[in-house]
Amino acid sequence: MFAAKRRICAGRALHDMNRRLRAFALHCGKVRAMSQAMTRKSPLDDPVNAAHAWARYRQIMKWLMAATTLTVGIAITILFAYNGMISVHFYIAVAMGISLTMLLGGALMGLVFLSNGTGHDESVDNKLPSSDEFWSPKDD
Repeated sequence: MFAAKRRICAGRALHDMNRRLRAFALHCGKVRAMSQAMTRKSPLDDPVNAAHAWARYRQIMKWLMAATTLTVGIAITILFAYNGMISVHFYIAVAMGISLTMLLGGALMGLVFLSNGTGHDESVDNKLPSSDEFWSPKDD
């Protein structure tokens, strides 16, 4: 009797899980259909446009790497000239701090340039209210 009761409970749990999965799949299908209807095609969907944009991004990153290397070299030289040999760990930390800061900031700005320059930003449908509509009190 106990085993039969366990099978019934397991069957109910399985049925409930299947029902929830079907509802979730239906919801995902509706969301996907709505998002496809609301968004416009991005220029980055075209392989030729995308290849040109990513080549431009890589070129920006190469110039940024050169500028970062030059900046780190100058900073380490100036620190060594004024302070002498403090600790190798100090110079490693300075080099890594400058490098990571410049490269991360440059990479993110490069992605902003890529997104704006290709027209990818205009393909996003942003229907949020303006700041005046959002913050002004509603008249009843």
